[in-house]
Amino acid sequence: MNPATQRPWRIAVIPGDGIGTEVATAAVGVLEAAARAFGLELDFVWFDLGAEKYLREGVSLPDPVFEDLRDHYDAIFLGALGDPRVPGQRHAHDILLGLRMRLDLYINQRPVKLLHPDLTPLKGKTAQDLDFVIFRENTEGLYVGVGGTFKQGTPDEIAINEMISTRRGVERIIRAAFEHARGRGLKRVCMADKANVLTHAHGLWQRVFKEVRAEYPDIESRHLYADVAAMELVRAPEDFDVIVTSNMFGDLLSDLAAQLVGGLGLAPSGNVHPGKAGLFEPVHGSAPPLAGQDVANPFAMILTGAQMLEWLGAEAAGAAIEEAVRQALAAGEATRDLGGTLGTRAAGAAVTARISAG
Repeated sequence: MNPATQRPWRIAVIPGDGIGTEVATAAVGVLEAAARAFGLELDFVWFDLGAEKYLREGVSLPDPVFEDLRDHYDAIFLGALGDPRVPGQRHAHDILLGLRMRLDLYINQRPVKLLHPDLTPLKGKTAQDLDFVIFRENTEGLYVGVGGTFKQGTPDEIAINEMISTRRGVERIIRAAFEHARGRGLKRVCMADKANVLTHAHGLWQRVFKEVRAEYPDIESRHLYADVAAMELVRAPEDFDVIVTSNMFGDLLSDLAAQLVGGLGLAPSGNVHPGKAGLFEPVHGSAPPLAGQDVANPFAMILTGAQMLEWLGAEAAGAAIEEAVRQALAAGEATRDLGGTLGTRAAGAAVTARISAG
């Protein structure tokens, strides 16, 4: 794909709640600078979706809005969702999980890269050691909400959540991980599960992995139980290129991995399905107490924008944004959580300036 010759990419921006608007504004500014520098056409459309709309109108993701996002946009850029005023975070569930499920965004792709050596808690590990990606199955598992509660509020209460794994769902995420490895020239794929305990659901993962790996003899493949994978990520992160795993274990392993490279303030993610509009979001929370104070770290949102551009086909622009963040960190031009002194707007401007300067 040649991004310079594509029609303008339409990007829906959902800033969400709390610090979402601030980090989204900073990140869109960086993306606009990258568009100018690389000759891209990006058409940003901002959507009023989040807690304020839910509290005001009682709606989270109306069907006409969902259909518009599905049919008329190349990507969705989501800031952060979560507000204690909304009981049960209903709006966040409807928007985030609703978009993931209704758009069938079965790949949650979490790149893990060390952008500054001082940010890892692991002694002696370098950027070369900490550079891998996690492919988390995004539409099945324990997060589908199958289950219920019986005799709630009594001493005999029973609560059940059921894990759903389908042959189609498991095969396509495993195959996506191998295809990513092959397409990027990576040599290793590791599948993490708990088939020793979840004998039915993850027994299926084991069988499918064995079949699919046989189609990729050029890629070294191995299996680890998820708890062992967590230990090995801390002991020897350099042993991983691509990790593929289920919804819940992907959630846990990807947050652990983020902490190895500086925390959620540097953790981008993409929810994607080839041929459909992807949903790109930083994985940090909305931090309502910090909203409006110009202290939120925008780097995760900015790096999410870089991932979005790479997914759309503008790999050079995405790489330039990542490099600009790396340079800003090296110069100490970051927010306080990353050891700097800048506010949200200034941290975004530090990245923008580096892209504009070429």
